[in-house]
Amino acid sequence: MKLARYGVPGKERPAVIDAEGLPRDVSGIIQDWSGSHLSDASMKGLAEINLSRLPAISPDTRIGSPIADPSKIICIGLNYVDHAKEAGLPIPAEPIVFLKGCRPTGPNDDVYLPRGSAKGDWEVELGIVIGKPGIYIPEASAKDHVLGYTLVNDLSEREYQMERGGQWTKGKSFPGFAPIGPFIATRDEIPNPEERSIWLEVNGHRYQDSSTSNLIFGIDKIVSYVSHFFQLEAGDIIATGTPPGVGLGIKPTPVFLKADDRIELGIDGLGHQRQKIYAWKE
Repeated sequence: MKLARYGVPGKERPAVIDAEGLPRDVSGIIQDWSGSHLSDASMKGLAEINLSRLPAISPDTRIGSPIADPSKIICIGLNYVDHAKEAGLPIPAEPIVFLKGCRPTGPNDDVYLPRGSAKGDWEVELGIVIGKPGIYIPEASAKDHVLGYTLVNDLSEREYQMERGGQWTKGKSFPGFAPIGPFIATRDEIPNPEERSIWLEVNGHRYQDSSTSNLIFGIDKIVSYVSHFFQLEAGDIIATGTPPGVGLGIKPTPVFLKADDRIELGIDGLGHQRQKIYAWKE
């Protein structure tokens, strides 16, 4: 099953995408994609509904984040060997964990760089969406807590992240720096999430082109590990790290985002995103 949300910001309606790719409005059945509506029991009930009887949503309608309001967006850093090398950092012995302190936005929403930003960057990532709360989750049962998977662009301001001291979080949390979606594919739709092509282009040039098979720490490890430090809640998103090809790592001269740039990114089976970059509006 593919779960999505459509409508103007703040007034999105939950939807299920039918077999023909048409979004069907389920707001008459559930309030939104959050909390208990993300459970296996809820998915089972929806699977029994004849979607053709539900109102269709025009494909031209804005796509919002597929999760209404996650309690947290947790990120894993340096989780591809080649990305660690291009960053000039050692391969981590344990997952590197940080947070994004901004709300998710739609997959195709415009992105504004911070005031005076000179080092905006991109990171295509596989996102894990939690469906069942848990803490101290064993690796063997980690996927029982996974609702499904989605596409994330972990946008960054590298000066804030790398040159201003403190934690990475402040380089990751500007408003609009978490485009998510276009949908969540439930885990039965993506039986092999660690065997998916993953890519990103800026202005038509492919900078990132890899596979989730190159993850250092896999999904079971990540979910279990993170649950030893956080109480995972339904709707939480874990971004699993980015492959090589970020702007910071381009040699000999890094490439950073500027106004009027266009980003396109995707993961096999999880759709794609498109964003236009703008300078901060005073």
